[in-house]
Amino acid sequence: MRDILLQIDSYPEATPAEAIDQAVRFTAAVGGVLSALVVEVDIQAPKNWLADHLIGLSHMAAEEERKSRRFCAEALEAFTAAAGEAGVLGEVLHGKADLYAVGACVAERSRTRDLCIVPVADHADGQRAIVEAVAFGSGRPVLSFRPGVADLPLAGLGSVVIAWDGSRTAARAVADALPFLRMAREVRVLTVINEKPSARAGLGKDAVRHLAAHGVNAIIDEVDAGGRRIGLVFEDYLAKRRPDLFVMGAYGQSRAREFILGGATEHMLHDPRTPLMLSH
Repeated sequence: MRDILLQIDSYPEATPAEAIDQAVRFTAAVGGVLSALVVEVDIQAPKNWLADHLIGLSHMAAEEERKSRRFCAEALEAFTAAAGEAGVLGEVLHGKADLYAVGACVAERSRTRDLCIVPVADHADGQRAIVEAVAFGSGRPVLSFRPGVADLPLAGLGSVVIAWDGSRTAARAVADALPFLRMAREVRVLTVINEKPSARAGLGKDAVRHLAAHGVNAIIDEVDAGGRRIGLVFEDYLAKRRPDLFVMGAYGQSRAREFILGGATEHMLHDPRTPLMLSH
């Protein structure tokens, strides 16, 4: 994980300084170089003479754009100072996109990076859409964290948990996470049994064999779903284990289906309590 990209939000609020600092310190801990991408939003107000006359719609849009531009400048200044001091400073990238195309812009820039870090400050900041856009559109893994709730590990990786159900997306996640797994003091392969037919007892043995071939000694954990939805099983397990990182394949089924049925990715992204590395 040498070449890491940090996405910095500029609208409606800027990424908190704490999130930038955590990303910088995490990158230093894992021996990477961190570049930052901040995307200034382009707000196209509808052409409406009456709205302009009554409420100044065009003026409001221009004001929001100026706010986004200011947040970009302030965040990049903070990033450059922090990353420079930590010795991990890579590139500083400044883009501009329509508000609803920011995710696509970040995904495109992530395609030539080992990892994209996306901070999520709260439920309403729109960052979850960025996480999904990068997971689906970049072909690379995305690491999401929430400062103060799901903090990044800043002194190296202690425990890492892999969600393993034998699926294609889980296999992709294991491959993408290998550099981190080699660094971790403990790796656990978690299979939730009696939740779906493919996730059976003993499924983790071959994943552990594969990891051992790469110098990673892993422990198998099997948890019986007991009629619970898999997201709740993950939540309870992580609350007990409190790992530094949770690795999982993103959306083994469609996003719409997961939203309706309550799939694992949907649940974990709703209220993350552990830094989450997703691959698709």
